[in-house]
Amino acid sequence: MTAGNHSTVTEFILAGLTEKPELQLPLFFLFLGVYVVTVVGNLAMITLIGLSAHLHTPMYYFLSNLSFIDLCHSTIITPKMLVNFVTERNFISYQACMTQLYFFLVFVISECHMLAIMAYDRYVAICNPLLYNVTMSYQVCSRLVVGVYIMGLTGASAHTGCMLRVLFCKADRINHYFCDLFPLLELSCSSTYINEVVVLCFSAFNILAPSLMILSSYIFIIASILRIRSTEGRCKAFSTCSSHISAAAVFFGSAAFMYLQPTSVSSVDQGKVSSVFYTIIVPMLNPLIYSLRNKDVRVVLNKILEKRRKWVFCLRKAL
Repeated sequence: MTAGNHSTVTEFILAGLTEKPELQLPLFFLFLGVYVVTVVGNLAMITLIGLSAHLHTPMYYFLSNLSFIDLCHSTIITPKMLVNFVTERNFISYQACMTQLYFFLVFVISECHMLAIMAYDRYVAICNPLLYNVTMSYQVCSRLVVGVYIMGLTGASAHTGCMLRVLFCKADRINHYFCDLFPLLELSCSSTYINEVVVLCFSAFNILAPSLMILSSYIFIIASILRIRSTEGRCKAFSTCSSHISAAAVFFGSAAFMYLQPTSVSSVDQGKVSSVFYTIIVPMLNPLIYSLRNKDVRVVLNKILEKRRKWVFCLRKAL
């Protein structure tokens, strides 16, 4: 029995993504591959930005933090999900479930606000280029990033604190592949009204507010791009934003579908599919999108690979 909320449930069973036996092994290898790409891609992005002085700019500073968030976000969810594919019943203790919920919320909320800050950074760079170095100074960027993590910690503490007061005294089977808010609330045998109000309020702030900030930033960005006379200039300006637009659209679209509706309306099975996008697919896509569609990253990567080839050639020649 947990001391904080008098719950009679000491462990849960995670139902997983699917209960069809013939899909378990193929899905295991699929998501194992996705996780490997996610870890390698995000670590490579963090390392590349850290080692290259050419990428020590506000945009790439935010991108390295986004990669760190994606790496942690995926690591909290995917390994436990993979276990579920190869075990008959995937148990998780009450304490571990609340811990997973807390850190999942920390990083998913942080990602929402980090994407908003990255949109603001692009707005300043395109609409006010002469003031960019002053507006996005190192001190300002550091404070913005600290603010992002503070909002993540605050939101996660509020949601998890409300979840700890919920009584789980009947069912212990979570119809999901990780400990998420709505699937847990479905198991409650006490009132969840306060939890639902907190979810809607914080979701409105953590999803709608960043979405509006991104939308307004790109309205001004598009207006500014259209005033550029040369076609080459317009294409160059738009190319710096296209990667961020793609990543933000997938992330906020799937997150909004999951959280911006009451539990009485939402479907857990639909929520599983939606959750896969922002917990597993987006963390894998972000480093691929920003590396493959970003000229600066490609140039730095090619330089590093060229130096490595020269080093290997010299080593072989010496031997």
